[in-house]
Amino acid sequence: MYILENTLKKHFAFNGFRGRQKEIIETVLEGKHTLAIMPTGSGKSVLYQLPALLLDDLTLVISPLIALMKDQVDGLRKKKIDATFINSSLRKKEREKRYQNVENGKYKILFVTPERFRKKEFLDILKKRTISLLAVDEAHCISEWGHDFRPDYTRLMEFRKIMNNPPTIALTATATPEVQTDIIHQLGLQEKEVTVYNEGINRPNLHLSVSDLWGEDEKLQAILDLIKENPGSGIVYFSLIKDLENMSSLLSRKGITHLVYHGALETQQRKYIQDQFMNGHNQIVLATNAFGMGIDKEDIRFVIHAQIPGSLESYYQEIGRAGRDGKKSLCTLLYDEQDLNIQMEFIKWQNPSAEFYNRAYHLLLSETERVNAEGLDYFKEQLTFKNRRDYRAETVLSILDRWAVIEGSVEAKNLSVINELPEHLCDHSFIEQKLKNEQMKLLKMMQYAKLETCRKAFIHDYFGVTHPKTCGACDRCLPSPNSEISNR
Repeated sequence: MYILENTLKKHFAFNGFRGRQKEIIETVLEGKHTLAIMPTGSGKSVLYQLPALLLDDLTLVISPLIALMKDQVDGLRKKKIDATFINSSLRKKEREKRYQNVENGKYKILFVTPERFRKKEFLDILKKRTISLLAVDEAHCISEWGHDFRPDYTRLMEFRKIMNNPPTIALTATATPEVQTDIIHQLGLQEKEVTVYNEGINRPNLHLSVSDLWGEDEKLQAILDLIKENPGSGIVYFSLIKDLENMSSLLSRKGITHLVYHGALETQQRKYIQDQFMNGHNQIVLATNAFGMGIDKEDIRFVIHAQIPGSLESYYQEIGRAGRDGKKSLCTLLYDEQDLNIQMEFIKWQNPSAEFYNRAYHLLLSETERVNAEGLDYFKEQLTFKNRRDYRAETVLSILDRWAVIEGSVEAKNLSVINELPEHLCDHSFIEQKLKNEQMKLLKMMQYAKLETCRKAFIHDYFGVTHPKTCGACDRCLPSPNSEISNR
């Protein structure tokens, strides 16, 4: 279909499609529901952006990532594509202006968060437009058992009905077979109605390895060696800010120039550091998993995990930022068994008991004014008895906000309770199952670290993708990985 290649070249400046992009786009243009599971950095966005240009009316993109929307829209506008976003970052006047533009038939692509569907005025305007295509980005957020669940994604079946059940494409880089099934069902579709494309982790240029070590000194030396052996830009991931900052001090003493990025930095500072990394050569950044959204830098030569992540889903997404230019790149996990304790603590904090949710909810209900007046410290003190290393209170506030139980925030002193506690947060068996699910994810990550067989085969098995027994691109398949992946 010549028109596809012509549109790709004209608007996206690509001379040809990658992998199964063209096949997927043709499926979308035929009006078929599609689930695309493709590696990070493989060009998932073009799967809905290009069809949007060829379809008659509006393509609605649902994404959980407010931080990315402006960048995506700016990029599309540079390509002369009429696109915009509507989310909570906009002032009321600008939001109303964009609502009016939507109503008047403007825009080919509109980005919104799933939470936008809570707004009646948005739904009223949407009913006046024909939705030619619904694109659900980061579709693993639909699944209760996915690694980044968003409650509002569970209402997509309802939203699709409001939009007269448009052709739908769901996109993600990470979905186990269970999550794939859940995505389809949450969209209100039958499996036989959906064409599934699963490209697995088909990134032969990424070399996967694990270094078994113990203690800070060995970890420092390993990082120094990897930086020396793999010149170029790279990311070193940490789970804890304090460990990141400590390693930063040690590297500075060794004369290693680097950037530092984590969620506790001010927004402007994070933006500055991200820009430095994106625009520089041979840039090294020490970061928590807060660093990732919007990182589409082609020449990242290595991704090092200095502490074990909590799941293969997270690990795979983060290593997928390496080698997007197709050149060989290294993805190494520095496995110190002591670091498992960090993730065990995270799991405990992220899974409060039903009793804890109940106490927190009724505290907010009965002491709203005092919580707003005295802040998070008061709220935590009532729940965790001054244990500052217990972060369950923060988890509760985040989960209640996601489920639209509360609105506002403690920090802004305008928090209010607007809905009842969801039934499942009072369900001991549900919470116990969720806890076990996250413990199993960590166990799989530990098994990956201890593997004696092909690492990519193990990841493919986890995500339910067929694969060869050996990949030729991991430390279990190659006797001397450094000679293969270094850029010397």
